[in-house]
Amino acid sequence: MAPQQSQHPRRQHGAGPARPAAARTVALLLLAGALAYSTWSAEAFLPTGLSPRTAYVSELAAGDQPYGTFFRGADLLAGLLVLAAALYALLRLPRRGRWPALGWAGLALFGAATAADSRLPLSCTPTADPGCLARERAGEVPWTHTAHAVSSSLAVTGALIAMVLLTVAARRRTGPWPALARTGPVVVALELAATGWTLASVAAFDAGHGTWGLGIGQRLQVLCIAVWLVVLARSLAAGARRPGTAPAGAPPG
Repeated sequence: MAPQQSQHPRRQHGAGPARPAAARTVALLLLAGALAYSTWSAEAFLPTGLSPRTAYVSELAAGDQPYGTFFRGADLLAGLLVLAAALYALLRLPRRGRWPALGWAGLALFGAATAADSRLPLSCTPTADPGCLARERAGEVPWTHTAHAVSSSLAVTGALIAMVLLTVAARRRTGPWPALARTGPVVVALELAATGWTLASVAAFDAGHGTWGLGIGQRLQVLCIAVWLVVLARSLAAGARRPGTAPAGAPPG
């Protein structure tokens, strides 16, 4: 029996070598997605005419903006890359508990909603164009304005689910995710604060009380998401390199 066992090591341990490779694939997809999701920062070098202090990030991709096609394309790419990473993780990485699985599902929602967001752009810029704001409040803008608000809300919801659940999972396990366990809580706290700031600013703007630094709050919000994606990718890559550990990104829930 011993010779027969030694002839089939791959049959017994075939899943083992695939897991580090899968973790590295997910990490690369997440890194690329984070990079694409950060292209809004190119506004620092482009004459967009929009104020980073007051404008929505999505206004950079509005239909009447000179660089709208570029920003919409970057958002589409970011969403598809993160969606692919999350689905690949759900299919190929070991799952140990419902919380990590729900976290990856939340990340898939974020990716899908971000991709959809890019296909549902604003037609104009309400924070910079009084005429656009007047048309929006009168209901005279295309339906994509409402759809864009829904897809953006879904994207943020998915990101928060993923960030909270996967970070909690990392904190509950000593092993292949030390970077996320250490840094994740800080990034999540900043993300929650930025989300609260953004929601309060949107409410103030809709009520006609100014922007309350809407652009700054929302840029901090999307920056935290990108940073968290990088930390998650780093953790997966580190786990894949560490012998004797499961690099799967699914700590016990």
